[in-house]
Amino acid sequence: MRVLIVDDEPLARSALRRLLAGHPEVEIAGEADGLADARRAVETLRPDLIFLDIELDGSAGDGFDLLEGLPRPPVVIFVTAFAQYAVDAFAVDAADYLLKPVDPTRLAEALARAGRQLALAALPPGPEVVELRTPKRTVLTASTDIVALRAEGDFTRVFVAGQPALMILRSLGQFETSLPAPPFVRLGRSVMINRDRLRGIEAPSRAAGRLTLEGLAEPLSISRAAATRLREVLAGR
Repeated sequence: MRVLIVDDEPLARSALRRLLAGHPEVEIAGEADGLADARRAVETLRPDLIFLDIELDGSAGDGFDLLEGLPRPPVVIFVTAFAQYAVDAFAVDAADYLLKPVDPTRLAEALARAGRQLALAALPPGPEVVELRTPKRTVLTASTDIVALRAEGDFTRVFVAGQPALMILRSLGQFETSLPAPPFVRLGRSVMINRDRLRGIEAPSRAAGRLTLEGLAEPLSISRAAATRLREVLAGR
């Protein structure tokens, strides 16, 4: 696993190097202390993983700006002294978020998560594998086993066939861009379903509807507008 360390503090880079020395699977390909150097390093070194600080003194931007400017960003583990960026970090699919000073146990966990992301990216073509990360566990599932998704604030409740629903810190919009369409269809602001698993539509009232979906024990309730959108989709409109 070739890694790039991006941090404006020499002592922080040195501390991370010492910790990474205990992981023989890691090769430190290079270091950078600002955005410009980091962009050049990513282009020339092509690391698998970046350990990325967020606030970089002397740079016109922060760590998030580095990721926005890369067409195919490597896997990222944020390393920072500030806890308030955690939600933003996971919104860009960071493998992990470590607070300084870095705890060796947390570093090992973060490297394991990064390794899983790299392994998923290296899988041969076939049914798409989706990584669903919660604070306590990571579930790897084929996209075909995802039955439906519902937006709940900054989170998305993901319904996987035959399993309890998972609360994932990703927006429904992020899932919409990554899941194949078809069969996934977004029905308004808060619901997306796997059309291949649809088995029936009920409309018990004018205000709502219920969907019978293969893999869910109970019908999924949707709004009237979502039910109308689904009928349009099924009619090919």
